[in-house]
Amino acid sequence: MPEAPKQRIVSPSSTAPLDLPVAPRNPGKPLDLSWIEEVRVNRSAVERRAATLRTRRTVKKEWQAAWLLRAITLLDLTTLSGDDTPGRVRRLCAKARRPVRLDLLEAMGAAQLPIHAAAICVYHIFVKVALEALEGSGIPVAAVSTGFPAGLSPFEQRLGEIRASVAEGAEEIDVVITRAHVLTENWPALYDEVRQMREACGDAHIKTILAAGELGTLRNVARASLVCMMAGADFIKTSTGKESVNATLPIGLVMARAIRDYRERTGHLVGLKAAGGIRTAREGLDWLALTKEELGDRWLRPDLFRLGASSLLADIERQLEHYVTGRYSATHRHPAT
Repeated sequence: MPEAPKQRIVSPSSTAPLDLPVAPRNPGKPLDLSWIEEVRVNRSAVERRAATLRTRRTVKKEWQAAWLLRAITLLDLTTLSGDDTPGRVRRLCAKARRPVRLDLLEAMGAAQLPIHAAAICVYHIFVKVALEALEGSGIPVAAVSTGFPAGLSPFEQRLGEIRASVAEGAEEIDVVITRAHVLTENWPALYDEVRQMREACGDAHIKTILAAGELGTLRNVARASLVCMMAGADFIKTSTGKESVNATLPIGLVMARAIRDYRERTGHLVGLKAAGGIRTAREGLDWLALTKEELGDRWLRPDLFRLGASSLLADIERQLEHYVTGRYSATHRHPAT
């Protein structure tokens, strides 16, 4: 079930550790334009398939509680607001360390499980604050970079942002791609951009944000996903959370199948991050169901799947309290910051 920092995983039904190595990084491959050109997406079929996730897949009682605990361990707790402060970031880090009240974990027999968030995601200016607050926890800090959220600042400046965050200690970098490269089908430009960003990241993992809601078509989402993976992306991420359309299940389905196609052709594993607009426990479970069915159980680990959210954790904790007590509490009793 949830994974201790980077190496150990605990099953949902017992405390016995399951040895599972962290997935090796995706080295990328040369740009294959013929592969990109052959991509086709049947939008109506994708939407029908995505709709079935909410109608035929459900978990109840102790199984739902176990899945919700799993979801917590996949969370990138995020604060990316203009009014962020060091105090808010520290409170978010404290929540990442202890995301669920101890009395609830004890009542579920889960107090011994290493339940904590997968990462903290902040602006570059707060990387040092987050690192200090998370010291000794094993929880990595992710920094958004490259002119987030628009990604339209000068390219050298965007690379400089990446290097600065890595130098500060960020272990993960969430970068924004240039949407114009996708909309004009300039795949060599997109490939070169992501490749250089990957090089600037060094040992830090790179998550490429597609801003899928602004790419026009699901075919563009699929093709942009493949190009980013060819360029060496460790994760492909749905959105910045600032677009009018963010993480939707049809978009996630197309990206998951691109990841599956990439693995089948190259043997390399790439992660999926859903971010933007995921606020309820039910929505979080829908994403876990999609990932499990399309990619398999191996992807339900922090090294290959993330949920980027801030308010989602509060609803998950509410659902867990209902499981323990039979009563729903007010959302304000479970603040993240």
